[in-house]
Amino acid sequence: MLIIGCDYHPGFQQIAFVDTGTGELQERRLGHSQEAEAFYRELKQRGASVRVGMEASGQARWFERLLAELQFELWIGDAAQIRAKRVRKQKTDRQDAQHILDLLLENRFPRIWVPSWENRDLRQLLWHRHRMVQTRTRLMNQLQAVALNEGVRRKKGLWREAGRKQLETLALAPWASRRRRDLLEMLDRLTPRIAELTEAVEQEAEKYPAARRLVTHPGVGPLTALAFVLIIGEVERFRCGNQVASYLGLVPAEDSSGEHRRLGHISKQGNTLLRFLLVEAAQVTIRSDAEWRRKYFHLALRRGREIAKVAMARRLAVRLYWMWRKEWDYEQWKKFGPHAGQPGTGVGVQSNTE
Repeated sequence: MLIIGCDYHPGFQQIAFVDTGTGELQERRLGHSQEAEAFYRELKQRGASVRVGMEASGQARWFERLLAELQFELWIGDAAQIRAKRVRKQKTDRQDAQHILDLLLENRFPRIWVPSWENRDLRQLLWHRHRMVQTRTRLMNQLQAVALNEGVRRKKGLWREAGRKQLETLALAPWASRRRRDLLEMLDRLTPRIAELTEAVEQEAEKYPAARRLVTHPGVGPLTALAFVLIIGEVERFRCGNQVASYLGLVPAEDSSGEHRRLGHISKQGNTLLRFLLVEAAQVTIRSDAEWRRKYFHLALRRGREIAKVAMARRLAVRLYWMWRKEWDYEQWKKFGPHAGQPGTGVGVQSNTE
């Protein structure tokens, strides 16, 4: 087998490779993408069995597709753990490739889970809709500013029929009028496209049994449920809810030593889109669930609203994880969850006293 340590860059890759049969070690620098593609296709023509190891990085989709087409093994490793295993203070591309090769040969390579191509493509749908919604929000905020400058303060009412008509009939200077017209045109083009993407998200969520169960939880819609299923990927990867919260970056960063313990802000090391959606969903749950509302206001009084929102998002992530793992919907969670049998829940163990 030919084992290759690859230090990947957008424009080139530095590789160090060894033939396990002969023990021969070589190094090369391959430009993207023609030179690199020719090199790997030549290995395929020679009938070589190849394993490539590289750090997790962006701009490598074409490289992953090439290796999959050639039926070569691709191991993707945690970049932070690979750096942590480095001993030398010097760092060059050649040393990085050799370091990855050494980890592969010594069976110390920190391989990570990689989602399927279908999973990645559906994530593009979620990101595309999210960015489109952000763009629409910016347009709406600019139009609100135009209206406020003219003394019109209607908040959400500005987007109803009467508010829209009032906005269009405001007497503005020539360039301000041009700005209003262009913003309204872009807004009108975006709205039906977002509706189309939302419908696509709902259809995709229906294809996943786990997502259909998660939607039954108050505050969780098809977008949040589908994002949770796609980004977590395989629920068996996690042993407990704390690992899920850590994976999503919803646990505090810690710098402790000896008797001193210091907890900072959340680590934010996970997926930013899912973390955003969980915070939004948790706020909807707070408005619709009395128990969550009590816990939120209790936390808000002690730590502030921003910290309380993140804490409730973490709580929601853990609950969704257990609903998925136990294959429960929301009603089953209330009946068999951790609060079953406690006074006031109305489920679980019933009293036998008269």
